[in-house]
Amino acid sequence: MKIYGFPLSPFVRKVLVAVQEKGLEAEIVPTNPQNPEEDFLACSPFRKIPAMDDGGYKLADSTAIVAYLDARYPDPALIPAEARARGKAVWFEEVADTVLTPAGVGMVLNRFLRPRVFGTEGDEEAAQASEKAVKAPFAYLEGALGDDGWLDGEFSIGDISVASVIRTLGYTGWEIDGAAHPRLTAWYGRVAARPAWQAASRIEDRILAAAGL
Repeated sequence: MKIYGFPLSPFVRKVLVAVQEKGLEAEIVPTNPQNPEEDFLACSPFRKIPAMDDGGYKLADSTAIVAYLDARYPDPALIPAEARARGKAVWFEEVADTVLTPAGVGMVLNRFLRPRVFGTEGDEEAAQASEKAVKAPFAYLEGALGDDGWLDGEFSIGDISVASVIRTLGYTGWEIDGAAHPRLTAWYGRVAARPAWQAASRIEDRILAAAGL
């Protein structure tokens, strides 16, 4: 299996962690969608990352890839079978992908990508606005945590997705406010302690180090 993308992206990291949770072997192919190679375009005609080639089966988009992986390699399940748990797992994935990521992109762009990757000056005013924008979704998530310690009753793709955004935000120097969000802080520690997360993080660290980041 090949996974195309760059693990700084929370979407790529989501798939990388899912692969590790399932104990699968995958080659991570660092990919720049703005300067794509043909193998990547064959998997992702609209240049979305991540993209995947699993023995000739080609697919793009993190949500689609995780849905495929969970059906093709069902143990352990990351999308619960029970109706309400499944709904919540997908909901929290959507919160990560369509609420939290857009809210935090200004921090990532202006405090990491522009100064560290593009070699240009970041817009600190935009970064501060972004930092303010993430407060509402994090307040919601603090209250949404289940009593058993996971977002939707059992560890799932929802937990992976939200934690993946948090790790990306961490590249800007931001971290969860432990005083304001003690449950979320403890939850993130539990996610980060999982062997699959740690394995994915080591892969990510190697790729970023090779890129000089």
